[in-house]
Amino acid sequence: MKSARIHEYGDPSVIRYEDAPRPVPGPGEVLVRVAATSFNPTEMALRSGVLRDLFPLALPYTLGWDVAGTVVEPGEGVDEFAPGAHVIGRSDGGGAAAEYVTVPAAVLTPAPASIPLAHAAAIPIAGVTARQAVERAAITPGLCVLVNGAGGGVGGFATRLAKHAGAHVIATAGPRSAAAVRAHGADRVVDYTASPLTEQLADPVDVLLNLVPVPPSETGPLAALVRPGGRIVSVATPFPAGDTDVAAHHVVARNDADDLAALVRLVDAGTLTVDVSAEHPLSDMARVHRLGEAGGIRGKVVLVPPAERRG
Repeated sequence: MKSARIHEYGDPSVIRYEDAPRPVPGPGEVLVRVAATSFNPTEMALRSGVLRDLFPLALPYTLGWDVAGTVVEPGEGVDEFAPGAHVIGRSDGGGAAAEYVTVPAAVLTPAPASIPLAHAAAIPIAGVTARQAVERAAITPGLCVLVNGAGGGVGGFATRLAKHAGAHVIATAGPRSAAAVRAHGADRVVDYTASPLTEQLADPVDVLLNLVPVPPSETGPLAALVRPGGRIVSVATPFPAGDTDVAAHHVVARNDADDLAALVRLVDAGTLTVDVSAEHPLSDMARVHRLGEAGGIRGKVVLVPPAERRG
């Protein structure tokens, strides 16, 4: 089978699109024929070696955490997924940037029926991260929520989920992403490239959802945008608690099939849309990483294996 692998840490040129052995499912696992994986910015740090101390890799390593595809063979002890079932999930061991991947059945859930299977690969990591952040923020109808980083994959889901929870959403986005963020339901879009947010927001917000890395020097000014008694939930840079009465929480997303299934239900109900900004062949993985490093990616991008090699 074809796969996108790295044999060493480095820049995007270390990604090789090459033949690799087709995996065999072990007990509790499922062999999935991949319809698509999706690009996640964290994989750039993984590939470059920045995260090697936290997440050491056994090289060669096949990229791809998000997976959407079709069950080919359930492993021993797996009864919930039959061959032919469409599934999505997060493969914590990677491997989804390939034509086939083995994934623990416990992290999979049936794919939404209302969108293309390949597009469903955009949901697991970004969608679940956004859902867990929105839940941690305890958003209720009428609250004013600032989504910092709404133009990214997590930000798109967070904007839509906050609106679904009844919030008034102010979203930060650059000119390239502004139209998409408005389409996601943001009540106001603030261009963070124009001037500091502190100059553009006159009134404090109830909740800050921070989805982008923030230099330590900027956490204080951002926190000052939240009213006393409000909340900050960050999935990127942790915000110091400080000596104010603004609660600060750092969320590290869990791989949770129940949360993923809840998102699938929202998608199939028409409540939550899945915005795929681009679809690339899997052979373009190195190019997609270059685009990511240059800031050339909006929202979620999916990568699709070569259909002619499936079977």
